[in-house]
Amino acid sequence: MTTTIIEMVESQVIASIGNSNSVTYTNLIETAIHSQSNIIFIMKGDLLTTGDQINKLKKHGKKVFIHLDFIGGLANNKDGIRYVAKNWKPEGIITTKNQFIPMAKEEGLITIQRSFLIDSTAFDRTVMIPHALKPDAIEILPGIIPRAIYELTERIELPIIAGGLIKEKQEILDALSAGALATSVGNPSLWNLGI
Repeated sequence: MTTTIIEMVESQVIASIGNSNSVTYTNLIETAIHSQSNIIFIMKGDLLTTGDQINKLKKHGKKVFIHLDFIGGLANNKDGIRYVAKNWKPEGIITTKNQFIPMAKEEGLITIQRSFLIDSTAFDRTVMIPHALKPDAIEILPGIIPRAIYELTERIELPIIAGGLIKEKQEILDALSAGALATSVGNPSLWNLGI
């Protein structure tokens, strides 16, 4: 039986490793290893380094998801996804590209569809995602809009991960109170809140 993302979440703060002005990417990997976050989102990478980063994180008991759209040199097709599943073996992928969801599911990866709530049309499209694509979860951005999180949890039956623009503990708590399963946060100072 496959583990679901709901069953994976121990810390409701997901360490999102991406761009950082103050810390090197390698230091962010190390910080994530020693954080309370048990799920790590790798938000950028390339063919030469991403596999090693995934292995290092997994060796320390972390559950790893990679943002498929931002891995340099990776083919944006079924072969690229098959390569990720067979060689890197993350728990799953994050993507904004609809066509990747069924391909990744076919390879046994947990899928997170990323959606930007920029207006009511984008909100309505997000509501349709579970019916059309059947991802395992949806990450909505920005994560600082509790009302939209609440409305989505009322209209779709998928776990919601709130991400983007989260800078304070209260914003995490607000997103969780609105019904989000977890929050993806790029600021390492928020990875050890005990939430």
